[in-house]
Amino acid sequence: MKLKFFHEKELDEAYIEGSKVFDGNLLKVQKDTVKLPNGNTSTREYIRHSGAVAIVPVLEDGSIVLVKQCRYPMGTVMWEIPAGKLDHGPQEDPDECAKRELSEETGYSAEYWQPLVTIATTPGFSDEIIHLYKAWGLKKGDQHPDEDEFVTAKAFTPAEIKQMILTGELYDAKTLCALYACELVK
Repeated sequence: MKLKFFHEKELDEAYIEGSKVFDGNLLKVQKDTVKLPNGNTSTREYIRHSGAVAIVPVLEDGSIVLVKQCRYPMGTVMWEIPAGKLDHGPQEDPDECAKRELSEETGYSAEYWQPLVTIATTPGFSDEIIHLYKAWGLKKGDQHPDEDEFVTAKAFTPAEIKQMILTGELYDAKTLCALYACELVK
């Protein structure tokens, strides 16, 4: 999905100068000085991210495959849909990345794919974009996560997922957005 970008003179901020504060494998931290609409200047600190994909894998009986993994920054193990970053930056084809990530994290391949929506995860401090997909016509293969990735895959019925959301067991933003988007684009 091609995102739309808008500009308004009364709201836009203009880049003056900037510097990279941190350059890691997953993200980069940028600190910029900007000119505000009223002519004053301010500082903007934000995370630059290569982008990602996330997939709602739907089995023939309507169950959805979720993965459970440790999310260290949150201090917990979480259930979520399979997802992963664009390994080669924004220029990597999200469709190909989605196929790779589904296979790595769940072992499944899909016959059918539907792009759902593209979301900006936290636009107040990150430029991360996640492309959300629905996949069905699943065929089970072997799970093969990355060397530093430890995930468990399990299928849940829609009723179980609804209960997980209501009880606070499932609260990952990309997962909730993707599940909602599946309902919207039926």
